[in-house]
Amino acid sequence: MQIENEEQAEYWGHSPAGAKWLDLEDQLDAALAPVADLVLERAALAQGDRVLDIGCGTGATTLAAARAVGPFGHVLAADIGEQLAARARDRIAAAGLSNAEIRLCDAQVEPFPTNGRDAVISRFGVMFFADPVAAFANLAHALAPGGKMTLAAWGPLEGNPWFRIPFIAATSRLGRPPKADRTAPGPLAFHDRERVLGLMAQAGLSGARASAEEIRLTPSGTTQDAAALLTRVGPAIRVIDHFDGTDGDARAIEADVVTALLAFETTHGLRLPATINLFEWQKPA
Repeated sequence: MQIENEEQAEYWGHSPAGAKWLDLEDQLDAALAPVADLVLERAALAQGDRVLDIGCGTGATTLAAARAVGPFGHVLAADIGEQLAARARDRIAAAGLSNAEIRLCDAQVEPFPTNGRDAVISRFGVMFFADPVAAFANLAHALAPGGKMTLAAWGPLEGNPWFRIPFIAATSRLGRPPKADRTAPGPLAFHDRERVLGLMAQAGLSGARASAEEIRLTPSGTTQDAAALLTRVGPAIRVIDHFDGTDGDARAIEADVVTALLAFETTHGLRLPATINLFEWQKPA
């Protein structure tokens, strides 16, 4: 197995930070379900389709895609994180699905069969590419003529309380860490739609489209549960770790997140507005 993106392979595959995504799988799947729904709706998968799911994580989108394409279709799901891929395999087996395969690989360089897939999908798996141009070109190579690519990424920080609220809570208490390059591999790397369209064009994906989709995330449990989740992953924990924050700091930040989240409570539970950048491209027939 060839790995070019070694930093992300280590983070998602072996680090305690990556392991949190296993511990929080149910909460994250529930909160991000509308993003998976958006990707699958726009991908318009049909019975019998062959699908490539990039950055499949613990397999939520893979399971949904496998059910959408039926027993005569197939989903090849790729992830660079060893512990995530292992969990996805377990979920596929537990669901009794024989039309899905999990591959531990670096999608930037993995030699997927030429023209072998009718659709490429991703829910938040593409923002971590070290070389997006090479990755896009490789994924396009895997698409059959007429096949469609549908990729979801986080939009700007301002449009996503999921990131903004814990970031403000953490930096208000502990201070701001050194400014990072927002285009470096990470959750918000694809926040600039025009920049990403430029990268896709460099990769030969002419005619790609980008749209800002406004949705509502659906965290499960109470507002307190959601605040605990947002304090354990994302910008809050990065700020806490950078400043060697104490347990007391974490509890205070979580309390501030709870207060900010109250504005988004509804009779159906917490509903967080989110701006999702959706990138779509269809390979010429």
